[in-house]
Amino acid sequence: MIARMKVLGLDSAGSQCAIAVLDGGRVAAARAEAMAHGQAERLVPLIAETLAAAGIAPAALDFIAVTTGPGSFTGIRIGLAAARGLALATGRTAIGVGVFDAYAASVPPAARQGRALVVAVESKREEFYLQSFTTAGPALAPPAQVHARDLATWLPPGPLLLAGDAAERLRAKVTARDIAVAPGTNAVDATWVARLGRQQANGGVIEPPRPFYLRAPDTTAPRRATAP
Repeated sequence: MIARMKVLGLDSAGSQCAIAVLDGGRVAAARAEAMAHGQAERLVPLIAETLAAAGIAPAALDFIAVTTGPGSFTGIRIGLAAARGLALATGRTAIGVGVFDAYAASVPPAARQGRALVVAVESKREEFYLQSFTTAGPALAPPAQVHARDLATWLPPGPLLLAGDAAERLRAKVTARDIAVAPGTNAVDATWVARLGRQQANGGVIEPPRPFYLRAPDTTAPRRATAP
């Protein structure tokens, strides 16, 4: 275990670029900028700005933690590329952190008392990316892509607490339930990405950063060239 671990956490899997730096147990610096597009141009400069604000050089980092999805296909790839590039440049280890885990970790235990937690991640479609957790913390089931028409049968029974960037949209779809939305959880908090990365590093079981998708990317087969 590193006595004073320095961890960079970054997220661009959704509609933002968010960076945080942990220096031991302290949040040395954090930045977040909402954006639907432009993460590719903004993420690396924002990493540099946040590290400078923390007074920590890239080579002084011990680990780089990055969200792996689900979320925007482009945003996920941008974040993974940045984390892998920084890890390669510094000789450090990159760690993958799931978006569901980052959201769940950011919800205070007191807010979860008596309620199952459902993390809802935006798909930009009628479906939701969902994972449910017990009041004590562990996941109830694997992550799933759930269409709005199937919510009633998929959601766990009893009072619910929602978190995630699709939480408000989900609440609007399910009206005949005791449902609350955890405040301040409409975007991934990069400090929790860094903290979960630190937990992995301390535990000695590190998840390499690989993209996690709940549906296949939207692709169009190239048109076959025709003779003039």
